[in-house]
Amino acid sequence: MRSAEDDLTARARIRNAALELFGAEGVSRVSLRAVAARAGVSHALVLHHFASKEGLRKACDDYVMSLVRGGSEAALDDTSGLAAMLEAGGAVRRYLGRAFLDGTPGAAALFDEIVEATGRWLEQGVREGWAHPSEDPRARAAMYVTWLLAPLAFGEHLSRALGATDVHDMETMLRYSRAGIEIFTHGVFADERALQAWDAVRKERGSSRP
Repeated sequence: MRSAEDDLTARARIRNAALELFGAEGVSRVSLRAVAARAGVSHALVLHHFASKEGLRKACDDYVMSLVRGGSEAALDDTSGLAAMLEAGGAVRRYLGRAFLDGTPGAAALFDEIVEATGRWLEQGVREGWAHPSEDPRARAAMYVTWLLAPLAFGEHLSRALGATDVHDMETMLRYSRAGIEIFTHGVFADERALQAWDAVRKERGSSRP
């Protein structure tokens, strides 16, 4: 007779196999039989635990989002979610990148939470003097988060550009993160010509947004 502990172990093994396969190939390209084979269990056991591919995908979503949220479903109150993503294993980061590209409900909600938390963090920085004010704080927070998450979605291309074998290895992560922080700290342009040109285009289009 199968014990409850065996069931839990099998469930986690199936979920972890799905994380790897879904992250590498995409949910639509992976069959439940392939997940079962990777996990070393029967197809019937996968159905027993998750009922369908959508059920398994949701379980993966819930697991990854809980890791990023620090083990709870509570809303993020700082930028700890971003740190958690950097510290997570490669399979989790690949899955999360795929989830963001696929637009799963869990990933969409998580992105919005992180943008809100990052906005609060940057506004705190403005008050404390370690961040510059912005004409559009919401857009800045969204762009900052998008930059941080971009390697999750464009890892293959970033690896190629940097001559790295895997963008998710720590040395490569530190390299591209350092380059990004340098841009945010020191900037790229030595004068305001690019910004002025952009503002001129916006003015010509009659935009009322900052």
